[in-house]
Amino acid sequence: MPAVLCSRTIRELYSKVERIARSNVAVLICGESGSGKELVARAIHHYSKRSTKAWVDLNCAALPEHLVESELFGFERGAFSGADVGKPGLFEMANGGTIFLDEIGDLELRLQTKLLRVLDGVAYFRLGGTKKVESDVRIVAATNRDLEELVRTGKFRQDLYHRLAQLCVTVPPLRERIEDIGPIANLFLGQHGDGRSFTVDAMQAMEAYSWPGNVRELRNVVMQCSLLANEDEICTLDLPEAIQDTYANLPQAESDLKRLYSAVNEGLSEIEDGAGLRRSLQNGAMLHDMEKHLILQVLQRTAGHQERAALLLGISRRTLSRKLKQYEESAYGVATVVGGEE
Repeated sequence: MPAVLCSRTIRELYSKVERIARSNVAVLICGESGSGKELVARAIHHYSKRSTKAWVDLNCAALPEHLVESELFGFERGAFSGADVGKPGLFEMANGGTIFLDEIGDLELRLQTKLLRVLDGVAYFRLGGTKKVESDVRIVAATNRDLEELVRTGKFRQDLYHRLAQLCVTVPPLRERIEDIGPIANLFLGQHGDGRSFTVDAMQAMEAYSWPGNVRELRNVVMQCSLLANEDEICTLDLPEAIQDTYANLPQAESDLKRLYSAVNEGLSEIEDGAGLRRSLQNGAMLHDMEKHLILQVLQRTAGHQERAALLLGISRRTLSRKLKQYEESAYGVATVVGGEE
C-alpha cells in the first residue's frame, strides 16, 4: 500500500523518516495497532543506502518462542524433530539489508538476551550448529506496547530497549490525522470499489469516527461497503452502525452552519426567485425564513433527494434532516417536498 501524506503531521513524520534513513542507526517505531508502522519501516529501508539489499520481516508475536528463534537464527539439519534440512535464519537472509522485527515487545526474555548479543555484533550459532555466523543488518523494530513500562516491570531488558531505540519514531493514530481519512478511504475504494464513491455525508461520518483499529479498520470498512452497498454512491447508511451512531450523536458543527449561511448568500443566483430573496434580505427578512426557502428550492430541484440536496447546499445530510424536522414541527409543510426521498 502506498503512503498517503495529506495531513501536516504525517508529512512531517515522513520527512523525519527520510533523514533517519540516511544513517545506519537502529530505529524503534511506536504506535497503535494498525496505524501504519510497517509502512514507516519500509520507508526507512527504501530511503536508506541498503535499499538495493534484502528486506526481511518477522512478527515476533505470531510464532511460539522456539519458532521465533529458529526463524531469526536458522538451524542445522537434525537440530530438532522435523529439521530434515538446514535453513538460514533471517539475519543471514538480510545480510547487507534491513530486518524488521514487528511486535518486539512480545519477544521472550531469553530471546531478548540472544538478540542483544547479535545486535552488538557478536557472531552466533544456528540452532544445532557448530560454526559461527556473522551478519551485517540494520534493525528496525516496532511495537504497540509501552516498552518503558515493560522495562520497569522486568518484562523487557533495559539494555535491549536502549539498543533498539537509538532513534524513536511515533506513528500518530488515525483519529489525530483526520485529513488523511478521506484520501486513504478513497485509495482503498479504488482498489475494491469498482467505480464507487462516497457521499459527502458518508465521508463526514468517517471523519467523525475515532477508528480504534486505525488504518486496518478503515480498510475493512471500505472493503465491506464496496461489496455490500446497493448504489454506486456509498452513503452513511452503508457504513457500520458504530460509525453511524457516532455521527448521529455529534453536536451540530459550527462549520455546517457557516456553510449553510454561505449558501444563503452565495447561492441565490442558483434558485428560481433569487432576486426576490435578495430584496427580502435587503428588507431585513429573517435568516431562518431564507434558509427554509433555499432548502425547499434545492429539494425541489433534486426531486426530494436529501443526499443530493445536502451536497448542493454544502451541508451534511444530518443537518438537512434536522432542519426539515424543525420545519415540519413548526407546520411549515415540507412533507410533500421530501416525499421523493429514496
